[in-house]
Formats: sequence, structure tokens, C-alpha cells
Amino acid sequence: MRFHHALQQRWHEHDSLVCVGLDPEPAKFPAHLQGRTDAVFEFCVAIVDATADLVCAFKPQIAHFAALRAEEALERLIAHIHDRHPGVPVILDAKRGDIGSTAQHYAAEAFERYRADAVTLNPYLGRDSIAPFLEHADKGVILLCRTSNPGGADFQALDCGGAPLYLRVAETVARDWNTNGNCALVTGATWPEELGEVRTLVGDMPLLVPGIGAQGGDVAAVLRHGLAATGDGLMISSSRAILYAGNGEDFAQAARTAAQELRDTINLHRSRTG
Repeated sequence: MRFHHALQQRWHEHDSLVCVGLDPEPAKFPAHLQGRTDAVFEFCVAIVDATADLVCAFKPQIAHFAALRAEEALERLIAHIHDRHPGVPVILDAKRGDIGSTAQHYAAEAFERYRADAVTLNPYLGRDSIAPFLEHADKGVILLCRTSNPGGADFQALDCGGAPLYLRVAETVARDWNTNGNCALVTGATWPEELGEVRTLVGDMPLLVPGIGAQGGDVAAVLRHGLAATGDGLMISSSRAILYAGNGEDFAQAARTAAQELRDTINLHRSRTG
């Protein structure tokens, strides 16, 4: 199933714009998982199983696994999501970006090794660095545009022919790169007005929105500026606020409660915005 089609199904059938980021940090795991040889997999699977019916996507962050030498756990985790929760898209948060010959290998890593449905990419090297990913028409290609971190403005806000660079990125992706209809953009919740400018440029293109929760993004502002004309169009990502909502043996239930509260808050503001 094409990534965008699967995403739309989740938006409509599960009434959710929530994307749960899977960023394992063993130091924050509950005591009963500390020191277990397969703790990363066990923790993430418990979160996935507890929240799968509440989300539009899962977003494992590859560095959190690679730093722990847990790439094999990441492979098994994505396989588990596909097998146990078919239809839930998996976004590999990798932020790759390299010359074309190397990009081909990164595309194989994301789509063949890990079997991700979409991947985050850095567009700084231009179209030829993204082309090997765009060729996978059934996969999502999610380009960094206006990121949520404070330093994002160092380059993204620079004037580029009368418009900030992030708007030039949005314009180029929407006009020139999205020929297969599989592109999306990363636009941080911490800059809602700028998110709105991107939405105006790209129409109903999906936007991945990090920065809700631990980074302090405002749900109401994101929805006011970022909702597509169809009333969806957003993947609002939260990681730490959901993953580490509890630290006891009931951590997965605490994560479910946090995910449900975020979904309900989003939907409340969606109804008001609509």
C-alpha cells in the first residue's frame, strides 16, 4: 500500500493525527527492564502494542537504536508493527542526505533492510541526492523544511531571493519533486505561523510536525495554521511525553493514556478549527 494512502486511511478510520516517536533511552526505562539483554525491543514493542489503535504513524529514530548497537532490534520492531498492526505506517527518522550513489544505499537501507514506509531526508544536497528515494513511488519521502529546533533559523530563515530558504524548499518540493505524489515536509510545531506559510504553499501535502510535548509546541496553534483543507494533513509527533509518561511496570498503559490524551486534545481543537 502506498504510504500516503495508508496515512489517509489512518487519519479517517482512526480519527488520529498522532505520530508516536520511538526514541529508546535505556536510562529512562522502568526498573524491571533495566539491564535486560533485549530491553530496547521489549520497551518499544510494549509502547507500540499499547498505542497502535490511537496513532496515524510510528516514527522510530534510527540514531537511538544505532548508538545502542540495536539495529537488529529496530528491524524486528518494524517487522512487528507490519505483522501485528498492518496499515500503520512506519516512518524511519534518519534525516539522510548524500550524493546520488551513496543515497541509493541509504534508500536500500530504509526501504529494503528496515522495510520502512517512509523516511526523513535532508534536501540540502539537492534533487539528485533525493532522487533514489523519490523513485520508490509507494514510499513516503519526508523532507526537512522548517525544523523545530532553536538553531533551525540559522540557515532556514535566510533570505533566498525575497523569501526565506524554508519556503523555497517547500515550493521546490511541491512544484518539482512531488511528481509521484509521495513527498511530505517536516515543519516544527514551535513555529506555527511559519508552518502556516508552508501549508499555503503546498496545499494538502502531508506535514510531519515534531515539537509537541517536551519541546513545548502548542497544539491549538499548529492546527489553526497547519490543517489541510480536508481537515487532516498533519502527523503531529510526540516522543518523550508519551514514551516516558510512566516509569513503573504499567509504563505501557501510561503511554497509552498520554497518547489518548494528545489525540483527544488534537481532535477537540480540530473540531473548533473546523
